[in-house]
Amino acid sequence: MKKRSPFKLGAYEVDAGTRATIDLPVSVMSDHTPVALSVEVIHGKRPGPTMFVSAAIHGDEIIGVEIVRRLLRTQSLKRLQGTLLAIPIVNSFGFMNHSRYLPDRRDLNRTFPGSARGSLAARLANLFMTEIVERSDVGIDLHSAAIHRTNLPQIRFSSGRDQALKLAKIFGAPFMMASSVREGSLRHAAAQREVDVLLLEAGEGLRFDEFGVRVGVSGILRVMHHMGMIPSKGVTTPKSPSVFSTRSTWVRAPAGGLLRIFKSTGEEVEAGDILGIISDPFGEMETEIKVEASGLIIGRINLPVVNEGDALFHIAELAKEENAEDAIGRLSSQLDGDPLFDEDEII
Repeated sequence: MKKRSPFKLGAYEVDAGTRATIDLPVSVMSDHTPVALSVEVIHGKRPGPTMFVSAAIHGDEIIGVEIVRRLLRTQSLKRLQGTLLAIPIVNSFGFMNHSRYLPDRRDLNRTFPGSARGSLAARLANLFMTEIVERSDVGIDLHSAAIHRTNLPQIRFSSGRDQALKLAKIFGAPFMMASSVREGSLRHAAAQREVDVLLLEAGEGLRFDEFGVRVGVSGILRVMHHMGMIPSKGVTTPKSPSVFSTRSTWVRAPAGGLLRIFKSTGEEVEAGDILGIISDPFGEMETEIKVEASGLIIGRINLPVVNEGDALFHIAELAKEENAEDAIGRLSSQLDGDPLFDEDEII
């Protein structure tokens, strides 16, 4: 059998059947410290698809970093067909500063496809597009809610793209949603190059969430197995299909004050249910927060101090016949019994 050609990335080559961490130069900081986009390239002996898995495009969304770390330790990758490009930290500037943004205060996920001669954000986006996205057949991008919020683990995919819908179902997250793409986002730029990207939202900014991490690792392995990249050993089949929705709304604070939360992510609510109460510091004013339409809570605020108009609860509309809480409960129980994919991990 003819030996597979090396995988070329930047000025480097990775031979078939090997793996290497490659640092692609991004910039030099003001104190002369070099900054690179670090990519773990696992180039299988046999041909197959190329997939990228990326995290920390927003520097404070660190749960994806842990998901990538565990993914890279799985035994399945020793028999990889094709090529995996793993980028645990895309926005290293924000990651080091516990910040969503780059030093130029730009949101990297509103800057794609970028420009080689543009702003710092544009140059990083351009590097990621040319070296990672354009070399891939499919991608999985890992995110969390913003700081002081949390998300039920959920897969978002672009409407109207059949392969993205199929892969989203195979991923097997508790919840999946077809969502429109924003111009300047990685998903939007990748779709223009015919590369489907699944986006996982799980947990909260600057925090790990064990349930979200397990959802992420299990889902990535399922997609890789479906694409013929890894064997079936260690890959589980979800006990329930993902809960699906095409529309969601935010319930906002009718007043400012201190929030007491009565409902959490993964709970179904009916129209008129009380989600929480906002009180003033003296306890003289109490405002109930009621949901106007039935649905599933897929995200909520964690910070009890709120201002009028703050987004408090993210509610997804559901099909009437769907019992979302039971489905999510079955998936959660299954993940509790699955391996950690990291024998040294102590939770």
